[in-house]
Amino acid sequence: MIIVLEHLIHTQEKNDIKNFLERKGFKVKEIIGEQETIFGAVGMVSIDPREVEILPGVKRVIPISSPYKLASREFQKEDTVITVGPIKIGGSRLVVIAGPCAIESRDHIDFMAAMLRETGAVILRGGAYKPRTSPYAFQGLGEEGLQYLKEAGEKYGMPTVSEIVSPEHAALMKDYIDIFQIGTRNMQNFELLKKVGSLQKPVLLKRGFASTIQELLMSAEYLLAHGADNIILCERGIRTFETATRNTLDLSAIPVVKKLSHLPIIVDPSHATGIREKVPPMALAAVAAGAHGITVEVHSDPEKALSDGPQALYPEQFEKLMRDIEALAPVLQKEIARLPVEDETKGLTNKTAGITLAIKKPAVAFQGERGSFSEKAIQLYFHDEVFPLARQEFRDVFNSVLEGSAYYGMIPLENSLAGSIHQNYDLLLEFPDIKIIGEKKIRIVHNLIGIKGAALKDIKRVYSHPQGLAQCARFLEGHPQWEKISYYDTAGSVTHVAEVGKKENAAIASAEAAAINNLEILKESIETNPQNYTRFVVIVRDDHSDIPQPNKASLVFATLDKPGALYDALKILADFSLNMTKLESRPIPGKPWEYMFYVDIQLPEDLSVFDNALKKLKLHSEELRILGSYRV
Repeated sequence: MIIVLEHLIHTQEKNDIKNFLERKGFKVKEIIGEQETIFGAVGMVSIDPREVEILPGVKRVIPISSPYKLASREFQKEDTVITVGPIKIGGSRLVVIAGPCAIESRDHIDFMAAMLRETGAVILRGGAYKPRTSPYAFQGLGEEGLQYLKEAGEKYGMPTVSEIVSPEHAALMKDYIDIFQIGTRNMQNFELLKKVGSLQKPVLLKRGFASTIQELLMSAEYLLAHGADNIILCERGIRTFETATRNTLDLSAIPVVKKLSHLPIIVDPSHATGIREKVPPMALAAVAAGAHGITVEVHSDPEKALSDGPQALYPEQFEKLMRDIEALAPVLQKEIARLPVEDETKGLTNKTAGITLAIKKPAVAFQGERGSFSEKAIQLYFHDEVFPLARQEFRDVFNSVLEGSAYYGMIPLENSLAGSIHQNYDLLLEFPDIKIIGEKKIRIVHNLIGIKGAALKDIKRVYSHPQGLAQCARFLEGHPQWEKISYYDTAGSVTHVAEVGKKENAAIASAEAAAINNLEILKESIETNPQNYTRFVVIVRDDHSDIPQPNKASLVFATLDKPGALYDALKILADFSLNMTKLESRPIPGKPWEYMFYVDIQLPEDLSVFDNALKKLKLHSEELRILGSYRV
């Protein structure tokens, strides 16, 4: 059962409730959510819920109807996010696990780890104990292989995962690996599940090749009931009558599992298809279907692999797959998980840009209210490592960063449909002590939002930011009777609708704004053009702006007053082979008919090339300022 606690419950009352349930034979788990705190109570006992409801501090009691109690969405509404070393699995992240099927030698796993980390994988996989159909096939290197895997993982900063096939290996393996993998053949090996669960380490649980989704969740329940909190489910294909591939990849399991359970789910397209060429398209399909990540087999020379060579990707295939995932992720409003690149001389961190945080939960200022697209950009860029700080105006964001009430700021610079947000470009000029250190592009998905119980027929007025109204013009044209009312902020318009509480009012904003205000989405994705993206940038004080290995720079310059001045300036960039990705002019405040030029440049690995180009560009400029050097 689920016991929802009163918002202002006293600690003693909470302890009394927990002790009461434990005396009755329940196992109790406390879950602190954004909206409420609950106790989850499970066990082989029955009790009249009214006995619990009358206890001081109890708000209500909800029975759990599903047979898998701890794994169910009834037990926990919010998605579980699992932390493994520097990596978080779940939520809006896409985690890529990769490596050879089997650990073959120390040199080979070391080579593979270096290549995979460089290409974008964040968790290293490799089998030390291999359950094989044939007793004569390669069975793995055992403890020796685990040692090689641990060495490679520690050397390249990658958490490791390896399959356990017997309870007797548990004590040996727990000190070598970060994640236990339960393979398809052992999904219902309940004694193994009990043993692994008791070790309280993260577990990657693969679906049995002839198992239902409910059976998969019941196996997860075994692990949870015996102590494991961090379970990653894995769809790896099921056996059907089809023989064209090794298995049939059940992609429909992804949305089904996400509705039934709070646990993250990833996909193994390698074992699902068993055919190298089929792995990349099915990996992309899995990402599109909503998986939290993929696990793929990669080998430097698959033809000589000791296990499952035909399904292992060549390194160049894996590299292309990572580029394709990177292109697909923004469409799905997902962020590819990255390993941090540490810079011990600085106090910053970001898993996307490779910056490291020494400050716990620093504030990130943004314009608007909770649930705005700016806050979504913060979440996708920083995940849950920061505290969003709402500000009324863009200028307030800059001031908050400058004065130190916020460590970072998140501001939009341009939209793919509406163009540049010139106010923020001007503010970057006005605040020379503020620099850009990163960027995030997100897809803007607008929704029509109303109070609970409202329907389209009830709507009379629609509130949103002017751009939000303009970007949904086609949908709004279909309802000419509605009054369109401009509001200063999309998320703010949702807050307004919630406060007024009338069915005839609706707002256009993000799904996050609807959830925060406890409103309903009446119509999803109503934007006229689905190719609607906004580029946000992260800003900090200049004394916090150095980051390792920047690959992009934004700068602004004014040309000399002579014929061909702009040509001369741009020719310098061409002479140094610097690729310009943006060029835009803006009037110089107070100087009619004089212009500044904003430029974005891709940086080479050898940053001295950029430095030398800047020295030369200064000679051809009235003014030159670097707005920031950062990673994307």
